[in-house]
Amino acid sequence: MTTDPDAEFTALVQRQSRFVFRVAYAVLLNSYDAEDAVQETFLKLYRNRGWEQAENERAYLARVAWRVAVDIRPRRSQASVSSPQPLEADETPSLHPGPEQALLSANQDSIIHAMIDALPEELRVPLALSAFDELHSPEIGAVLGIPEGTVRTRLQRARQILRQKLTSIQESRYA
Repeated sequence: MTTDPDAEFTALVQRQSRFVFRVAYAVLLNSYDAEDAVQETFLKLYRNRGWEQAENERAYLARVAWRVAVDIRPRRSQASVSSPQPLEADETPSLHPGPEQALLSANQDSIIHAMIDALPEELRVPLALSAFDELHSPEIGAVLGIPEGTVRTRLQRARQILRQKLTSIQESRYA
């Protein structure tokens, strides 16, 4: 029984487009540019059919999306270097969220996203791949082309910086 390659590709896009977006966003820090990178990534994949032989689909997609995003970044004009747009998080429905709680939660999420966006790229990208895309150190190393030990060091450093920033915010609120 033969399978339709176009149907398989459609299933791949449906299954992994959010993942590819998150990888691109981690590099570009702009949702519009990340959407362009997603389209370009899947267009490249459709043309070369390399995804069909990939052992680890997510690692392969992350590597391709990362390369596309890195290639897109220098092409963007300085006019588009305005403040990064926060990544819209999926809103999970709760039973009875009050307006105040929703506002506090949104504010906290935007602060955390801004802190992550402010990290240097060498720390931000591994953190995004680990936290948001649930890749492990060996997979992140394969995506970025760096040793696994370097990935772990960068993850540890990124988490340490975020922890320090959150602690200083909390201390300033209660001082």
